[in-house]
Amino acid sequence: MREFDAVIIANGEYPTAAVPLQIIESAPFVACCDGGANEYIARGNTPDIIIGDGDSLNAANREKYSHILHCIDEQETNDQTKAVGWLLQHGYKRIAIVAATGKREDHTLGNISLLIEYMRAGACVQSFTNYGTFIPCKDSFTQPTRKGEQISIINFTASGFSSQGLRYPLYDFTNWWQGTLNEAVADSVTIECKGEFLIFANY
Repeated sequence: MREFDAVIIANGEYPTAAVPLQIIESAPFVACCDGGANEYIARGNTPDIIIGDGDSLNAANREKYSHILHCIDEQETNDQTKAVGWLLQHGYKRIAIVAATGKREDHTLGNISLLIEYMRAGACVQSFTNYGTFIPCKDSFTQPTRKGEQISIINFTASGFSSQGLRYPLYDFTNWWQGTLNEAVADSVTIECKGEFLIFANY
């Protein structure tokens, strides 16, 4: 499993799958979005920093952890983006995000699409759910796979797609659903194009 400089625990559903839980357990630095801190702390942990506008952190945690609470009041970005920005400013570039999905579907879609923005800002970021990993990519993607692994491609700005190791040929998708539910047929997958896209690799 890839190593990360820091892990962000967002305010979606707390993970139950082994992969995101292992990422949390092995994290060298844990940044909680303010609501995400409630569950992390309830499980007997102490975050390194809590970041957000403070609106969803309970009163007891707000008082007890005020020394590591970094409030950012502006409402132009969400707490996940505030956490990524803080980490980048402090030299953390390899970032894993967990608990960014579930609860509200509009927040889930927003958090997923924001991965492209974080890549543009210089972060090497992945978002881990209970089912797989979202990876923002530009121009190319190569990764070891297992035969039968489900791979989805969500297009943002890319064109000229070609691939190796996938069951179904790619084309220039114009809607998110069109690149979903592909499948690895080799020990690695390579995707080439020009532009930005997301990979979802199922565990």
